[in-house]
Amino acid sequence: MIIKSSTIQLLRFPFSFFLLPVYLFGISQPLETSWVRAGLLFLILHLLVYPSSNGYNSYMDRDESPIGGLERPPQPERELWLVTVWMDLLAVGLSFFISVPSAIAVTLYILASRAYSSRKIRLKKFALTGFLLVTCCQGGLIFWLSYHASHVGLSMNVPVTGMLASTLLLAGAYPLTQIYQHHQDAADGVTTISMRMGIRGTFWLSGLLFMLAFLVLGLHFGLQLELDRFLVLLIFFLPVNVYFLWWAIQVWKNPGKADFQHLMKMNIISAICSTAAFGSLLIWK
Repeated sequence: MIIKSSTIQLLRFPFSFFLLPVYLFGISQPLETSWVRAGLLFLILHLLVYPSSNGYNSYMDRDESPIGGLERPPQPERELWLVTVWMDLLAVGLSFFISVPSAIAVTLYILASRAYSSRKIRLKKFALTGFLLVTCCQGGLIFWLSYHASHVGLSMNVPVTGMLASTLLLAGAYPLTQIYQHHQDAADGVTTISMRMGIRGTFWLSGLLFMLAFLVLGLHFGLQLELDRFLVLLIFFLPVNVYFLWWAIQVWKNPGKADFQHLMKMNIISAICSTAAFGSLLIWK
């Protein structure tokens, strides 16, 4: 069977890179790591779960304007839906080789993703519900899963501060991903947190959540007597903060600057810097 190019495009495999930092943060925290399980989880998340979620969302939304990672998305066909089903089944099946709790966590993520996008449930149309669902799953749940799966003893005692910091980091970034598509979302009957806040309010909200995220990160590393690692994180995140402030200033002068191109630059800078930051913790360990 030859999979159509439109299906592969809409799975948006490269977009998984933007979700890599939380995974790296999670596997960098256990004192002893099972690299085999950590590697298997990487494949499950970044080659199956995340692309499948992207594809299912595209199948339901049938976007004609830019979406994350694609400026001109093709129209989905039924093949895309079938591929996402098989990817989900494979992801859950492979997760059992890590642990039963891991398989449950992966299943919960997939179900939440489906409930978010599905035309029958469509949680994404509710601003606060959709916001909390995405940030808690892509943040706290993935940190929990990454820590548990990579821990040599499959510990269920996962640091709450790590889960909270991951959730807040995603919460800061997520409203910005919606800032350029208010009209498109409104036409689809979707109300996002960014629409509720407005363009300027979205920057205020994201800035506040980023500040809270770094406060919790400081607490996380302070409790472990590892503030030197927290300082390293701050250095790596400096370019992200600079670009965020520069973009906010541009938007204040001209709201039209809250567009797809500036968002993608923000995403790329953030993904590179945060991956390097949490990757450095992994190397340091």
